[in-house]
Amino acid sequence: MDPRPNPRHRAVHLRHLVLLAAASTLLLAACGGTATRLDGVGGPVPAPSAAAAFRDYANTEVPAAEGGGATAPDGDLLKGDRLIVRTGTLSIQVTELDAALSEVARGIEVLGGYVAASERSGQDETASARITYRIPAARWEDALVVARKAGAKVLAEQTSSTEVTDQVVDLGARLVNLRATETALQEIMQRATKIPDILEVQGQLTSVREQIERLEAEKLRLEGQAAMATLAVEFTLPPPVAVTTVQQGWDPASEIDRAAATLVEMGQEAVNVGIWLVVVWLPVLLIVGLVALVGFAVVRLARRHARTSPPPSTGEPGPDLPATAAS
Repeated sequence: MDPRPNPRHRAVHLRHLVLLAAASTLLLAACGGTATRLDGVGGPVPAPSAAAAFRDYANTEVPAAEGGGATAPDGDLLKGDRLIVRTGTLSIQVTELDAALSEVARGIEVLGGYVAASERSGQDETASARITYRIPAARWEDALVVARKAGAKVLAEQTSSTEVTDQVVDLGARLVNLRATETALQEIMQRATKIPDILEVQGQLTSVREQIERLEAEKLRLEGQAAMATLAVEFTLPPPVAVTTVQQGWDPASEIDRAAATLVEMGQEAVNVGIWLVVVWLPVLLIVGLVALVGFAVVRLARRHARTSPPPSTGEPGPDLPATAAS
């Protein structure tokens, strides 16, 4: 008997390993219950639970994958520290806009924060600004104090906090299991010799790598939001006094200009009416009057002729004629 392994049996064994790796990938993506991974020999063994895997991962340094990747998560998450995303909005009334903006910017910079976005509108007494700051989460309360002190009056304030510790821990555990699956698939790729086997394993590796990158990006986003809080501050000036507003809105020179413009406009309209009357309506009225005069004369002549002409003869003797004359 030939002691060398049968190539057909080896191909079947590789296909079985690929199918097992694919099944473990689907289970890990669902992140439910106990996942399945492959050991270095090729037999399926139960993987640790999510919490246990994350603890192991937090206490060990996992090398970054080719092309970049997230490093090991902070083990302090499992020791009681919580990740909290803090956001807030603050509306303050200030006496001088530029001075208040500079004061808050300096205070936030001292705390380790920076200006993330800014918006300014209006001029003079109607000027306002809305600035968004990013502040280290540990200096959140200090940042609120800095913003409040810059204003003469706090018009509105709203803050909120959302804990994302469980989400980050869950993402870390899923990343641990996905990286284990990736390592197993890479070992299977090294054993594969046929093109169909290589293509199948490569497809599984691509899918696992996409999941790892997506989870890493989500984890980094949550950690960044928890590390740097977001505070949006709206700066407004006090409303102007009513008398001052009316006085500022009145300009005698402008009123004279508007009155003169109105007078000129009225004169232009009068001239326009005269032009239309002379050029268009006067000839029309003359023609209409002449036609009416001719018609009136014709009617008078007809009536006068009707009164002077004798009545038409009927051939019968009149009452004043004698009978002999009639015969």
